[in-house]
Amino acid sequence: MATTPAPPQAPPKPTWDPPSAAPFPWLRPTIRIRLTLLYGGMFLIAGILLLSIIYLLAAQALNPGSDLPFKITSGSVISDTCNLPTRATPEVVNAAMNDCVNEQRQHALDSLLSRSLLALLGLAVIAFAFGYAMAGRVLSPLGRITRTARAVAGSDLSRRIELDGPDDELKELADTFDDMLERLQRAFTAQQRFVGNASHELRTPLAINRTLLEVHLSDPGAPVELQQLGKTLLATNERSEQLVEGLLLLARSDNQIVERKPVDLAEVAGQAIDQVHAEAEAKGVRIHGERASAVVQGNGVLLERIALNLVQNAVRYNVPEDGWVEVTTELQHGQAVLTVTNTGPVVPAYEIDNLFEPFRRLRTERTGSDKGVGLGLSIVRSVARAHGGHIYAQPREGGGLVMRVTLPL
Repeated sequence: MATTPAPPQAPPKPTWDPPSAAPFPWLRPTIRIRLTLLYGGMFLIAGILLLSIIYLLAAQALNPGSDLPFKITSGSVISDTCNLPTRATPEVVNAAMNDCVNEQRQHALDSLLSRSLLALLGLAVIAFAFGYAMAGRVLSPLGRITRTARAVAGSDLSRRIELDGPDDELKELADTFDDMLERLQRAFTAQQRFVGNASHELRTPLAINRTLLEVHLSDPGAPVELQQLGKTLLATNERSEQLVEGLLLLARSDNQIVERKPVDLAEVAGQAIDQVHAEAEAKGVRIHGERASAVVQGNGVLLERIALNLVQNAVRYNVPEDGWVEVTTELQHGQAVLTVTNTGPVVPAYEIDNLFEPFRRLRTERTGSDKGVGLGLSIVRSVARAHGGHIYAQPREGGGLVMRVTLPL
């Protein structure tokens, strides 16, 4: 006899209790409540002080006037402060006494008003100074958050705010920012690990292919067709190696440079010119320019790549005859400037931005020549940004480009 299957059991209940909301959320010491209490208390204290000062001034102003400004002696009215007639009818004397009292009252009110305005001015100055100090104290966590964010923008992802104090909106913002930095640091660490692994995995097969092709090309008995095919494959393999190196360098240079050392742009530019000198002579391109000392803090290898890529592009994309390249380094307005100017084809101004995109050249979407892999200017821009600098390009009159790289000292 078939048995009825038992119904599925309910999943076990969690052994932990979810965090419950605060019983009185409106009692949470938020910034709004703290500022309300702070400025409300300051307004109350200022009002009490102002009323006390006005009361004291009024008492002082009325105290001298408590004695009548006139006296009755021997059946006549005399006064030291008022001009009362000595011989007049009672109506005239009463009118003069009334004017005297009104004059004394007006004098007391004027004195009270002037002193109250001075007291109000003094309290306003004190209130502004005290309010400025208290506002700075309340908003000081924002300054700490800003400084940390600025340090993180300089690639120091290990920085954390770790804000202490009441559980208000600022602490919640700081904790959220710390959590975001933690995730960013893990992401960048994973990216660096991936770049390192990809560097090894991509270089190894290309190096093996290059070795095998060179071995076959070194065989004197190999057929001519095989040698020609081997040379073509070797050139393709070399182009692939350049592409891999460029991509890896582009990925590494997208981050800020943590370890910096003094590097002279003049020396870097000189080394780049030495490496391109043979190619420039073969193309009939003359390289000149004055290079003044301009020391910056950065990575020497990456900065050399900036100069090398710019000089190589200036030599390769030049006119067939009587071409020249000018390479200068100097200090301008507290910055180190590397300028590479060359003759060459006319470049429209609207095409300048496309030159800095990967795999793009003038009037073409993909690389299709043997002049490079289309990453030179992309790497230059990435390395310059990693050093806190910028690169500017503008067409030169008559053809060619003026490339200017500015780096902070």
